[in-house]
Amino acid sequence: MDIGSKLKSLRNLNGLTQEELATRADLTKGFISQIERDLTSPSIATLVDILEVLGTNIQEFFNESEKTKFVYTKDDIVTSENEKLGHTIEWLISNAQKNSMEPIKITLEPGGTSNSEKPHEGEEFGYLLSGSIYVCLGKSKYRVNEGESFYFKSDKEHYLKNSFKKEAVILWVSSPPTF
Repeated sequence: MDIGSKLKSLRNLNGLTQEELATRADLTKGFISQIERDLTSPSIATLVDILEVLGTNIQEFFNESEKTKFVYTKDDIVTSENEKLGHTIEWLISNAQKNSMEPIKITLEPGGTSNSEKPHEGEEFGYLLSGSIYVCLGKSKYRVNEGESFYFKSDKEHYLKNSFKKEAVILWVSSPPTF
């Protein structure tokens, strides 16, 4: 295992500079640089401190059994149906809540709605695969038709509504994950 490059990747994923990581771990920027270039190895205690700053631990850091997955199949899809609201959600990526964004495919029956989401940090993107819907954003509503997309900051209450006679299918991506 290449400890230095793995630490560098974690640091970058956390949006930290070498200097910020060094300050938070009570180390020097030069020492972090040397570790990342595999010019030196940290002690176990120092590695524990660095990993704590990076939001992980030794067990997770050295666990290589979980390979990065790039392709997801139909077997990975988790489905949830809400008859009361008239929608079916398919989570397209397993464990997406630990990622930066979460894509779903939502099917709205005629008269159906998505769950109403309270304002939160992040952004939403959707592409209408079929049908027509309204994107309800705060007190406004916007019609979106097949082949069109929507995009908004999630700073207002929001939900999707199908006020039409045909089922609507939407690819919807939330960042960060909220579904």
